Amino acid sequence: MASIHSFTVNPFQENTYILINEGKALLIDPGYFDAMEFTALTDLLNQEKAVPEAVLLTHAHLDHVFGVEKVCSAFNIKAYLHPDDTPFWDNFDRMGAKYGFQLSKLEFKPEPLFPGTLSMAGLHIQALFTPGHAPGHLAFYLPDMCTVLSGDALFRESVGRTDLPMGDLDTLAESIRTQLYTLPDDTRVLSGHGPETTIGYEKQHNPFVKL
Repeated sequence: MASIHSFTVNPFQENTYILINEGKALLIDPGYFDAMEFTALTDLLNQEKAVPEAVLLTHAHLDHVFGVEKVCSAFNIKAYLHPDDTPFWDNFDRMGAKYGFQLSKLEFKPEPLFPGTLSMAGLHIQALFTPGHAPGHLAFYLPDMCTVLSGDALFRESVGRTDLPMGDLDTLAESIRTQLYTLPDDTRVLSGHGPETTIGYEKQHNPFVKL
């Protein structure tokens, strides 16, 4: 049976998710920042006897890719990212410097990931295009688990920032209305920060995006 595990990591308190199914694992937004956080991941994988298959990225902001190079190297797997977010990937070190981090450039390129249906780790996943917080932002909907990994598009009673480079509030609101609010009301929403929520709750209570 498929399961979802979460870790709140790095100085930005980002939620990293691990999908495990049939002995395989998908890593969503690996924000692991230090050795202790990475060890928690390997302990989980050992406990579940799961082998990582790939990294899926909702977007390439700093806090969501801190650990991407380490996990891809450690497990010899690829990372997948929408091409519109490539500018953030290519400027990983510069973004880090703005927050006081000394980081090296990411020395490998992610594989392109576009909206549509994915089949990974034996899971049926729909990649939903949800720009606004970032130009290439994707959300990952798992219909069989009635769950969407919303990244930084939709939070409990909030939405992602749009004051960052290439952010746009109108675009984000349209993404949420057309791509997320159209999911079943009982869909569990696992966000890039903060507690989980549901689509139905946000349609009623989110003060930023109303129907």
